[in-house]
Amino acid sequence: MRPPMPPGGPRRPGPGGPVPPGGHLGAGGPGGPRRPGGPGGPGPDRRPGEEPTDMLPALTPPPPPKREPDLLTHREADEEIDAFYEGDEDDYDDELTDDEERALRRKKIWRRVRRVSYVALGLMILSPVVAFAIAYQVIDVPNPEDVAAKQGKAITLLYSDGSPMTTIADSGSNRSMITYEELPEVVKNAVFAAEDPTFMTNPGFDFTAIARAVWYQVKGGDSGGSGLTQQYVKKATEDESATLTRKFNEMVRAYKMSKQQKKEDILAAYLNTIYFGRSAYGVKTAAKMYFNKDLKDVSQAEAALLAGMIQNPGRSEETEYVKERWEYVRGQLVKNGMIDQATADSMAQPPMAPLEEVTENALTGPRAFIQQQVFYEMAREPIGMTQEDAGRKGVVIHTTIDKKMQQAAEDSVNEVMKGEPEELKTSLTGIDPKSGAVLAYYGGSDGMGLDYATGTIQEAGSSFKPFDLVAALEDGFGLGSPFDGVSPKSFPGMDTKIRNASDPQNKCGPECPLREAMKLSLNTVFYDLVFNHTGAEAVAEAAWAAGIPKQVSVGGQKIDTLLGEGGAKPNTGIALGGDVARVRPFDMASAYATFAARGVHHEPFFVSKITDSSGETILHQHIDQKRDAFDTTNSQLNRDIADNVTEALKPIPLHSKIACAGNRECAGKTGTHELPDDASQNSKAWMVGYTKSLSTSVWMGRNEGNVALKNAAGQPIFGGGLPGQIWKKFMDKALDGTPKETFDKAKPLGQYNDPVKTTSAKPSTPSSAPPSSTSRSREEDDDKSTPPSPSRSNGNSSSTPNTGITCLPGLCPNPDPRPTGGPNPDPAIGGGRNDGGG
Repeated sequence: MRPPMPPGGPRRPGPGGPVPPGGHLGAGGPGGPRRPGGPGGPGPDRRPGEEPTDMLPALTPPPPPKREPDLLTHREADEEIDAFYEGDEDDYDDELTDDEERALRRKKIWRRVRRVSYVALGLMILSPVVAFAIAYQVIDVPNPEDVAAKQGKAITLLYSDGSPMTTIADSGSNRSMITYEELPEVVKNAVFAAEDPTFMTNPGFDFTAIARAVWYQVKGGDSGGSGLTQQYVKKATEDESATLTRKFNEMVRAYKMSKQQKKEDILAAYLNTIYFGRSAYGVKTAAKMYFNKDLKDVSQAEAALLAGMIQNPGRSEETEYVKERWEYVRGQLVKNGMIDQATADSMAQPPMAPLEEVTENALTGPRAFIQQQVFYEMAREPIGMTQEDAGRKGVVIHTTIDKKMQQAAEDSVNEVMKGEPEELKTSLTGIDPKSGAVLAYYGGSDGMGLDYATGTIQEAGSSFKPFDLVAALEDGFGLGSPFDGVSPKSFPGMDTKIRNASDPQNKCGPECPLREAMKLSLNTVFYDLVFNHTGAEAVAEAAWAAGIPKQVSVGGQKIDTLLGEGGAKPNTGIALGGDVARVRPFDMASAYATFAARGVHHEPFFVSKITDSSGETILHQHIDQKRDAFDTTNSQLNRDIADNVTEALKPIPLHSKIACAGNRECAGKTGTHELPDDASQNSKAWMVGYTKSLSTSVWMGRNEGNVALKNAAGQPIFGGGLPGQIWKKFMDKALDGTPKETFDKAKPLGQYNDPVKTTSAKPSTPSSAPPSSTSRSREEDDDKSTPPSPSRSNGNSSSTPNTGITCLPGLCPNPDPRPTGGPNPDPAIGGGRNDGGG
């Protein structure tokens, strides 16, 4: 009869043969000693009656089996064991192989990983739910009446001496709260289209909009993901921090508000408290501030404009931005089926009411641009305070504007431009070279249109030549270095010749020193200097170092200054202020201030301090942002470069018959830019100059861009003409009664003294002689007398078309889109016109 199978299945034969029934391997184990000669060595003989006796189980537990599956069998559920093991149990030995042990360990590890993952997933699902539920109970919903009561506090602007400039208050203060029924249908539709098309059906937030916003931000764009309810909560709580906690609390409040209140009441609360710009809180006040109308009389086109301003109300006076947002909302109205395409096509952008007609005590005329610049600066870092924020706090803003100088700027423009054609536009900026403070600012006459100081960018003409001189000084030349001043002059690769407008008799001759060439504004010299020696890129670098920003925002567009289209390098046209030498008038005042400050550039600013309404708590204090401009490693050389530029510019105001009154020492440079097709006419005219305490830029042009500038007598306007007269009047008025400061004596760099002329004027070779090695201010590694290498921009690179004023689209009705053509697009190269010193 077959003996019963031992627990765990049949055993395989091992050393010593099969295991006897009831027996165990190993000596001394249960079942008695082994027989003599068997495995385990000799043992005592059994008596005949003792075999085959079954032994009773030991009273003490046997040692744990070696086999791990047996252990699992005793402490795991059957179904887990089935899932754990694969194959027939008979395949396992008492001792597992190494591969079996590794497989076993892997299965145990993955089982633990699965369990941890299940727990983590559960926590991920449950934790937000629990947190949301807890937050729902403890977070309150803001009350619209309480929110409105906190809004619209007065904002006070002060002049630099602390005297009041203006007080800006919400014209809707003590406003009555409108109800949902009082909201015109056109307003509701416009707001839904602009901000939250699913408002009436979503739970307080829109997951699709949030996901879309995240996607835009991942791609580097900017998009808000908040619906109307969330926007209301954010403004009501005054918490706009970019944190997950704020966003989570905002979503909970929005959801709770949607559960507790009707959608109609939420919309009314939102439109009663949201900021629209123009110091208007609430849509009822906004209708009055934008169109001088009652809300009930607002048209669909006007409602679209109001709704468009919700996203960025601080830009309410930017013409192009307002147009862009209006067109967007109009498109959204069609997309969401609120109006048809025919209706949209028939809509025209509505005009906004002038600020002076609707705002109490706000700045008007030219000073409205000051107010605008102050709020722009406040919104940027490091201040980061919008006009809406300022209105909630009721702040006091200490500006840098000098009351006397501001009046002098306005009076000077009005006196010089009296009787002149209205189409002539001008700007004036006065900056303190010692700090960067903007002392006077005139962006235009009406304060409502284009700001010509910061809202335009155009060719600087010969007023850009001081940056050529900086590049030359850095390259080892000096004010006495000789260059060919004879006109006309040919250059390799050019079909046209360079001509000078001044010095028609070529008196300066073929060995014209740089200082004399600057005074006479000789095109041949400065083109030769850049073409054959410094290169165009060095001139651009000098201008950037002086204070011309590398990128500016004009008409809502980011523009890289002094670079060609697509970031192309400048060509030699920059030497004469053409090609890519397009700058804002405001920045020219800042850059020339660096010369006046002996090479130290101070970042310009309008806001010196911001306090609370009591004046006791300082919310912002300006910190001077200064740097050495031309040499960051050698402060003495940096000063010397600036002083040498000033030395070259000192004779020009007198030469142009616009010298400062009372023999006050001042320096500057005139400039003009010609029409592309008529070298006898100018399209822009400049005068930029300074004393040690005031740097001033005056620009003149027309909205059309490349259109001839003519005065009332029909004569062309040059830099020393109307712009120069405005500059002189302003400098004399602004500095009247102040000490007459003198410039520091320049330390000679390079060849400082004028060369001894030994020959009469005659045409010369295209290249000028380089400075000797002993006259250089710094060690040079290459010989600048050789022709420019292919890597240097020498007039053959591409450039952007010269279209005149770069301004807000729509305000330049007839720009000339024609490219200037040829290797050098600057018209002064072919036509020979420049400011001629005035």
